[in-house]
Formats: sequence, structure tokens, C-alpha cells
Amino acid sequence: MKTIAFFNLENLFDITNDPNTFDTDFLSTSEKRWTLKRYENKLFKLGLAISSIGKTETGTHPAIVGVAEVENAKVIQDLLDSEHLKDIPYAFVHYDSPDERGIDVALLYDKTRFTVTDSAPYSIVLIEENGQVDYTRDILRVSGIFDGEQIHFLVNHWPSKHEESNEPKRMEVSNKATEIIESLKIDNPEAKIIVMGDFNDNSASESVQALVNNNSLFNPMEQLKSFDRGTVNYRFKWDVFDQFMLTHNFLDHRSGTHNFKSANIFDPDFMKQYKGRFKGQPFRTYAGKTYKGGYSDHFPVYLLLRTVPESI
Repeated sequence: MKTIAFFNLENLFDITNDPNTFDTDFLSTSEKRWTLKRYENKLFKLGLAISSIGKTETGTHPAIVGVAEVENAKVIQDLLDSEHLKDIPYAFVHYDSPDERGIDVALLYDKTRFTVTDSAPYSIVLIEENGQVDYTRDILRVSGIFDGEQIHFLVNHWPSKHEESNEPKRMEVSNKATEIIESLKIDNPEAKIIVMGDFNDNSASESVQALVNNNSLFNPMEQLKSFDRGTVNYRFKWDVFDQFMLTHNFLDHRSGTHNFKSANIFDPDFMKQYKGRFKGQPFRTYAGKTYKGGYSDHFPVYLLLRTVPESI
């Protein structure tokens, strides 16, 4: 079995000021006091978490990891050079997006399992009610050969849920994702596609439902939300914003192909707040401007894929 994971890393910024983005919260002189020590602690913790996803089931690290909220290529490389990932043969695909905060998505992959054949970022231009142009994170498409089979990965980070004005923006990004999927299916109607990301909407939302229904996708995350479990917790309410959607051919049992086995939230105790009012919630790096020293405000999610044996 192989693990495909997605993880919103909660503001993985370096400690250097980038004059082209709004990264001033993540400097040693800011109220958050983002120092080298804190940065290195976060890299250590994120590396531990990533290396552990799916390990109980597969005995090894994830083959593919989509990530969100990375500032640039440097922080990704620093992450891959950290204690728990430095011996794993990971490479990554990343493009700088026009997002005003300077946070992007990326794809990490084990070079021994996946060979990239093509990749591209897809920008989304959003128009505010006052006519001003706004940008959000690109959708990243990475196509390649995964253990002998061509698979396309789409990594997403949709506009924030906490602003009502963003609901139509999420629908615009959903429509862009549909355009990408349709273009892949023009070249190959049987294209195998895995859509992953932080959608800032749950599986029942209009934007996610549109993506699923317009492209005949399968969303295994629909069954994972419960009263006491999710990927994010806002005002003591759980939700599953971090999701996977797959083309239905991952449910086929054709010899030598990858077949969907299961999906889950990776929420071990070491990634949870261990005491206080927020016990059991994600152990985050910051709560507002207060440093907590944890991993992220999101729990990762993961898929398990198996290869259908030749005898079937």
C-alpha cells in the first residue's frame, strides 16, 4: 500500500522579510516574534508529522504529500532537510503564486515512486464587488508516473471560510478546477486524477459539490466528519475542510492499477492540544499572536492506495 497525504502547514514562513508580500507578521521584530529557533522547531515538528502519516498501515513514509501555506521554495527545502525528512528521497514541485500573503501550495514526492512528467500552476483572477482585482492561491497540477501508472494531482487552497464575501470566490476556484480536469480528460477520457487540498468548505458545500458533480468525482471524506472529529476546529465546532476527490476509475479493479483502499484524518495524540479548554484540538503554532509551539491548526488527511495484483 501507498500513502497520499495532504497537510496545511499553517503559515510556514522563513524569518526573512520579502518586500513583495505581506509577511511582516513572521519576522523577529513583529508581535509574533518569529525567530530562527521557532522556525526550526516548526520544521522539526512538521517533518515528524509528515514522516508519520500512514506509517501504521504501510510501515513507511507517504509517497506523495500535497502541502499548503508555504512561503517559498526555500522553506520547502528547509523542511525536506529537517531531521525526520532528510533521509527520505523527497523532491518537490512549487510555483510562486500571486497571493498577496505570499503563501503557496506545493507537492512533495518520493523520487523512487513518482516521476514528474509535467506540471503547471493555474492562477485565478478574482474581481471584488468594487471592481478591484484580487488573487488567491494557484491550483497546482502535477502529472507523472506513479509506480508505473500515469496519475494527475491537483493541489488546492481555496479562499478563507471566515469571510462571507469569499463564498463566490470559492465557487470560481471550483470552476477553475473543473476546467483543469476537463482539459486532462480531453487528452485522455480515462485520466486518473486526485484532487486534494484545503477547500475551506466541507463536502456538503455548494463549491465542493459542484466540483464533485461536474466531474463525476468520488469524495471519500464525506463520511469522516463527526461531532468530535475533523481536520479543523473553529469555535469548538469540528469540520473537514481538508479533502480528497478522485476520479471513479480509482474504484476499478484492473490488474496493475492503483485502487482506492481508504481515507482518514491523521490526528494522533502528539498533534493535539493535550490540556485546557482546547484539549483534543490541533496543536497549532500560533493562536492569534500567542505562540503555542505546535504543528498546525489543521490535521493532515491521507489516502491509502493499493496496486491490484495481476491475478485479479
